[in-house]
Amino acid sequence: MSHPMFRPRRLREKPLLRALVRETTLSVDDLIYPLFVVPGRGVREPIGSMPGQARLSVDELVKEAKDAAGMGIPGVLLFGVPAEKDARGSEAWADDGIIQQAVRAVKDRVPDLLVVTDVCLCEYTSHGHCGVVEDGVVRNDPSVELVARTAVSHVEAGADMVAPSDMMDGRVAAIREALDEAAYVETPIMAYSAKYASSFYGPFRDAADNAPQFGDRRSYQMDPANAAEAMREIALDLDEGADIVMVKPALPYLDVISRARAEFAVPLAAYSVSGEYAMIRAAGRLGWLDEERAMLEALTAIRRAGADIVITYFAPDAARLLERGAHRR
Repeated sequence: MSHPMFRPRRLREKPLLRALVRETTLSVDDLIYPLFVVPGRGVREPIGSMPGQARLSVDELVKEAKDAAGMGIPGVLLFGVPAEKDARGSEAWADDGIIQQAVRAVKDRVPDLLVVTDVCLCEYTSHGHCGVVEDGVVRNDPSVELVARTAVSHVEAGADMVAPSDMMDGRVAAIREALDEAAYVETPIMAYSAKYASSFYGPFRDAADNAPQFGDRRSYQMDPANAAEAMREIALDLDEGADIVMVKPALPYLDVISRARAEFAVPLAAYSVSGEYAMIRAAGRLGWLDEERAMLEALTAIRRAGADIVITYFAPDAARLLERGAHRR
């Protein structure tokens, strides 16, 4: 009987051997934790479609930020849900807006935590779109002006980095110019460069109360069928001054992440969105899969595809598991 000369199983036999030859690593250093902040005090309102996540008042957000920093999570990504909305989303750039309050509080109490702010108008507009609506159409250039104004207000409040997610053409260049003119030349931009018009955002829209009141976002977010277009979007954002580029969602777009990694030698983020989180949570709670193993496998897949940074609602759970070495099993 002939025996194989090479036996790949030799390096799979023991956990320490598997760890020694592992090609892709997942570390708490790779993670950013998204959080939702709302007005009030003592508010910790569970999000039904995202079990384990909540809308937090500023005081509760600070507690969550402290816990995240204590776990070694390097940064949080903040989304604001204001008390009042209007057609232009003016709370987005208000000096006393909910995000501005949250940034000041977190930077005051947890100064070493990286605070990134989502820059968009959709949470603040009464119509739920990511820009200015005129005659039933989302207008690009007037929207860009307000998005840039919003970014500057976040940095004035103390944000370490801004992350424009609106998908208006030219918004990265406008933000870069506005930040530079305001003497924030050192503040980086993490652009949502390839943000798809995805059905996986459903739970987020419950959390942020930002579902469009008419139509949809397909006139500015990307067609899920397109990958070459994503490369063009990334190239445009880099030309305009983006420091980090992002693909969103993550798991349904691993091919786009991989292609971006191959084509661009720049820091690459991937946002594992609310629908990805909700699916794993729901299946785990129903006993249909091992939730912890599925979570770590999914996050590792995003890293394996090429993402340097993984934005995930699982960040605290992953940090706890990684700290105790569960990924080595």
